[in-house]
Amino acid sequence: MVEWITILSLIIVGLALVIAEIIFVPGTTLVGLVGFVLMAVGVGLGFRYFGGSIGWTIAAATAVTSGIVLVFAFRANVWGRFSLKSTIDSKVNEGELEGVTPGIEGTTLSALRPVGKAELLSKTFEVRTLGTYLEAGTRIRVTQVNANQIIVEPVS
Repeated sequence: MVEWITILSLIIVGLALVIAEIIFVPGTTLVGLVGFVLMAVGVGLGFRYFGGSIGWTIAAATAVTSGIVLVFAFRANVWGRFSLKSTIDSKVNEGELEGVTPGIEGTTLSALRPVGKAELLSKTFEVRTLGTYLEAGTRIRVTQVNANQIIVEPVS
């Protein structure tokens, strides 16, 4: 009885790891490889404990069960509720940069390391320095306005 529990446990855990590899962590291959090894060890123990005829039956049952579980999991869209269905289409400062031109001065609201928040024209914007770290409350000047990006420098 202990032999059957060992064999079934190895095969079930191995199958679960293979499914986890395919669904949750694709591309790493380590989880799937460990799962495949556990299933192979389970089938191998079936041959060792019970001989060739039962060993081949366990191997066939494992292959058929693995195929059925994988096909059912993908066809029934069981994993659909785990997948991300939405995307973020917005961009930082999108449509907000009207009136922001080089030379405008403002104050940092957060530390810029090198990106942070600043107040320009009585509005809050995400701004970036060219590598300089600035503390909150520092006076800044806009040097460049690129597509959805405001580059600033400290006012000396």
